[in-house]
Amino acid sequence: MRHAIVHYSPLLIVALLWEITPRLGIVSANILPPLSAVAISWAQLLGEGELVSNGLASLTRAGAGLAFAILFGGTLGILMAWWRPLNATVGPLVHIFYPVPKSALIPVTAIWLGFGDASKILLVFMGCLLPVMLGAFNGARSTESALVWSARSMGASKFGVLRDVVAQSALPELLNGIRTALALSFVLLVAGELISASNGLGYLIGLYGSAGANDAMYAVIVSVAALGFLFDRLFQTFSKRVLAWQQ
Repeated sequence: MRHAIVHYSPLLIVALLWEITPRLGIVSANILPPLSAVAISWAQLLGEGELVSNGLASLTRAGAGLAFAILFGGTLGILMAWWRPLNATVGPLVHIFYPVPKSALIPVTAIWLGFGDASKILLVFMGCLLPVMLGAFNGARSTESALVWSARSMGASKFGVLRDVVAQSALPELLNGIRTALALSFVLLVAGELISASNGLGYLIGLYGSAGANDAMYAVIVSVAALGFLFDRLFQTFSKRVLAWQQ
């Protein structure tokens, strides 16, 4: 109990300051509504179904884009570490595009696929691809050569070594890359929905912000933060169980 209080005390302090400062006039309530007003708006949005319907739309887009990034990026990263010609071909492209701000992809995907779901899924995929790929690549490249030779000496095929030795060795770093991509998927999706969407949590933030309904806007922002925190914790738990099973 004491550990939980210490762990979450910064959050409680922020919540307390959020409630007090607008009420004391330190910060204008038009700029930062009290937390209690945000909570009331959150309950209203939840009761009206706005948060649920738009939240599901956002999670579907983020989940689809992230799934494609994991499938393609994880496979490509392992193959790049295993096959040098592929690394020599793809590696320079990775170094060229890695410094490009991921938010710069928003207008690109909108031009390519319009303002529908496909452009948001592509945005998440393109933004999450490199963290997953690099995690898989670094993990696969660190595979001990002794394990590879042992598998070869026992008659394992090249595909068998790749699947049972290299891919297993890459798993911890791959999971770290996926965790980074998971957080990035929320950032990119909300930013994309702010600019070019007709639904989703990012769309709601822009809608309520432009209408001056700041309490509702902050309610949606808090919802995004809570979802990001929840999925990060769930993925941490999943990763620990997978790695414990692997060991």
